[in-house]
Amino acid sequence: MKLVMVGTGYVGLVSGVCLADFGHEVIGVDVDADKVALLEAGKIPIYEPGLDTLVRRNASAGRLSFSTNLAPALKGADAVFIAVGTPSRRGDGHADLQYVYAAANSVAEAIEESGKDYTVIVTKSTVPVGTGDEIETLLAKRLDRARFDVVSNPEFLREGAAIEDFKRPDRVVVGTKSDRARAVMEAVYRPLNINKTPIVFVERRTSELIKYAANAFLATKITFINEMADLCEAVGANVQDVARGIGLDKRIGGKFLHAGPGYGGSCFPKDTLALTRTANDSNVDLSIVNAVVSANTSRKERMADKVINACGGSVDGLTIGVLGLAFKPNTDDMRDAPSLTIVPRLQKAGASIRAYDPEAMEEAAKHLDDVEFVVSPSDAARGADALVIMTEWDEFRGIDLVDLHTIMNGKVLVDLRNVYSASRAEKVGLTYVGVGC
Repeated sequence: MKLVMVGTGYVGLVSGVCLADFGHEVIGVDVDADKVALLEAGKIPIYEPGLDTLVRRNASAGRLSFSTNLAPALKGADAVFIAVGTPSRRGDGHADLQYVYAAANSVAEAIEESGKDYTVIVTKSTVPVGTGDEIETLLAKRLDRARFDVVSNPEFLREGAAIEDFKRPDRVVVGTKSDRARAVMEAVYRPLNINKTPIVFVERRTSELIKYAANAFLATKITFINEMADLCEAVGANVQDVARGIGLDKRIGGKFLHAGPGYGGSCFPKDTLALTRTANDSNVDLSIVNAVVSANTSRKERMADKVINACGGSVDGLTIGVLGLAFKPNTDDMRDAPSLTIVPRLQKAGASIRAYDPEAMEEAAKHLDDVEFVVSPSDAARGADALVIMTEWDEFRGIDLVDLHTIMNGKVLVDLRNVYSASRAEKVGLTYVGVGC
């Protein structure tokens, strides 16, 4: 099949590359000429394990190309995917759909120019319920309704594991009532039949809500175990054991039960907020999701206080080493990362910050001021009065704690991801402060 992916950001690039690896011919279209030039040169603007290899392989095979011009790319295309950003809108928290509607307008214009009889327009971006209806209305102003169908096909990609998630998904959700569009989408995802992946066909509005409901539920699990961690600290229990004890219940499951400094990233913060705004507009009280949003925001702030308390109640004049800045490992994504709240609060309290992250320092430098970025975990720890683990990169798990004790000025290790155990750290003379233990 010939497919067009409008938008070469995280979702668009990963989805387009994986579809090309399935054997389809994919053209990634973006208005950012510099990004397109970068991709054409085989350079990847984001960090995602394995993505660079897939881009080179499929580009060399002639299945993947990039362009800034939508109209010629659309000629002969079976489907065009809209995969542009939907950030939180300033002021009210609603999803900002300006890029989605701009892309839809461009698609309508390109279809009109091409004279194509029929095209499936697929919304891959995360959009509020009813957005597909709006896109359909927008397209109908320029095109006869028989010439297109608008389909919802939300993504469920985890940063750091996105390729595996796309190629071996738990399910594929498609929202359409059109038999013709359904046949096209079945053909797009036919390569997944070998894995017997469930293709869930639902109405378009239901598909749009599935994405938000899934992210809100996962965000709720994270927030729940974080609150249990607070309780564990108060009563002398261990949250890791609690998580294992409840996670072995198949009704609950063990994933997303790792206590930490709060969730971040490109999805959970903006999607939970957008869901509450949609509910407000519909006069529905999502009290649980509202509480999750509030609790996660306050948690990040309290983690800075946790570091300050671990240092005896003041960090004024101290040097704090920070390991990990991205919101999770295996990505350079800094969007809503806990570090963006914790680091400035520590600086405001008088601390100097020396930080290391394997992939995210260049991106972090755009958001954090007056931070000394260093080239290794040892450099972050050397001479520091305290060391804080904010992201659980694998390389942090192998740090020599004896060496850490030697090179640090102070002996405080604040482990916001529970990478180490208190007994192991304290055995070498470190003062260990974990989460919920």
